[in-house]
Amino acid sequence: MSRGTRLSDLRRLMAEEPADPEVVEQARRRKESALLDFGVGQSAVASWLYAKCHHHIPTTAIPTAAVVATGDGGCALLYNPYFFAELDFDGVKFVLFHEARHLMHRHLHVDEELRSDPTFTLAAEVAINHVALRRLGRSSLPTMPRDGPPEPVGVDPEAVYRAYQDDLRRQGLSALPYDEFIHTDLTVYGELRRMKALDEPVPAYCVHMRGEPNDVPMDAETVEGLGTEVLREVMQAALRGGPARGELLDLADRTADGGERLSRLWGGLGLDKLRGTTPKTRRVDWWQRWLVDVLTSKLAESDRLVYPKKHGAILLALGHDPMLTRRGPERTKVVLVAFDTSGSMPDAVVEWLTTLVGQTDGVESHWLSFDGVVVPFVPGERVVGGGGTDFQNVVDYAEGRLEVNGARLEAEPDAIIMVTDGYASHVTPADPGRWIWLITDDGDDWPERHHPPMACHRVTSGRRQPRRSQ
Repeated sequence: MSRGTRLSDLRRLMAEEPADPEVVEQARRRKESALLDFGVGQSAVASWLYAKCHHHIPTTAIPTAAVVATGDGGCALLYNPYFFAELDFDGVKFVLFHEARHLMHRHLHVDEELRSDPTFTLAAEVAINHVALRRLGRSSLPTMPRDGPPEPVGVDPEAVYRAYQDDLRRQGLSALPYDEFIHTDLTVYGELRRMKALDEPVPAYCVHMRGEPNDVPMDAETVEGLGTEVLREVMQAALRGGPARGELLDLADRTADGGERLSRLWGGLGLDKLRGTTPKTRRVDWWQRWLVDVLTSKLAESDRLVYPKKHGAILLALGHDPMLTRRGPERTKVVLVAFDTSGSMPDAVVEWLTTLVGQTDGVESHWLSFDGVVVPFVPGERVVGGGGTDFQNVVDYAEGRLEVNGARLEAEPDAIIMVTDGYASHVTPADPGRWIWLITDDGDDWPERHHPPMACHRVTSGRRQPRRSQ
């Protein structure tokens, strides 16, 4: 079964591997309670991931638990009811959290050579269990009761760290402090590779399936699709102000330095918008998305949270996180949009900007055309111009020093969007952090090299546009 376990096979697992009905019911209740706990506040990622697993199947065909592909683009959660029944409630939560996190890490770290490296496999175990212990408020791994000493479930990150310390000490090398060792998955991986004698611990109870003879396959396409869908759903919840924000930022930080693909993935999901920072130009493929994220970071303020009663009640009834909505002070934000009419001005850019600013809630917009002089206009009017370009006039008008038609700009702009080819004398605004520069085809992106740098992105219209009316 190279592509996944088919639904008929899952039904066979249920039929051919029976368990005591009372044990199955006990295990099911613990599983459902744990998933409800995730939804209420501890792990939005785990909650959404298991919501995407349309089949939760108790079976003794596997020793512990696993998330598997069903062959139809979906997933199923398999769990051994005797295993869950022997764990306490918090132990079941740990197992489910670990399995969810492991699946998400397989989505984020897709390099086959890396994932097939036993050292990286161990690093992932260490990193995931560290996060699970911290997020679930545990001081140690869950254990399975036995006649002798209880058997821990999974790899103990502190035990691996002690082995790492001892190995480097024998080599005469310095080991990192634990907090630095565990900082990211790749940090753990890099430090474990420094060890001369790396013996992977083999716990009696591993909380997921990975390469054993009875392993149930999980194809990369299903992992990629499921992981992206879950992260997109959780990001939307986090942007509305829910507790998912901290978990997503932690997951992003732990996968830092994971390469260009991960940077694009997080950028496309809106991580910069979640952080309230300006995304780097080279990491974003579409200038429209870049501008939306940058403009949001300029206008965002406050951390006041509002609970939407009706929507929240429905989510709670479904066992999901009651999503809070972030609101700042009830103040209209001012956006000044200035078009350089001396150079190439794509019609699509003007039309899209007009729509964007017009649909942004709580925004008071001011529109300018400029070349050597500044001319306010109303969207839809004919934009005329010609002659040289002077950015300083726009700066002076935006900062309240220049009169146009006998009046100064009374409001203080929260964001100034400049659409230009960039060819004019450089300027230094009083607050460069408020300025957003959209550089048209073949223009000069000097604002990106300004000190301090200003938000700057090149507008690629896809074809050469005619100059607007001169």
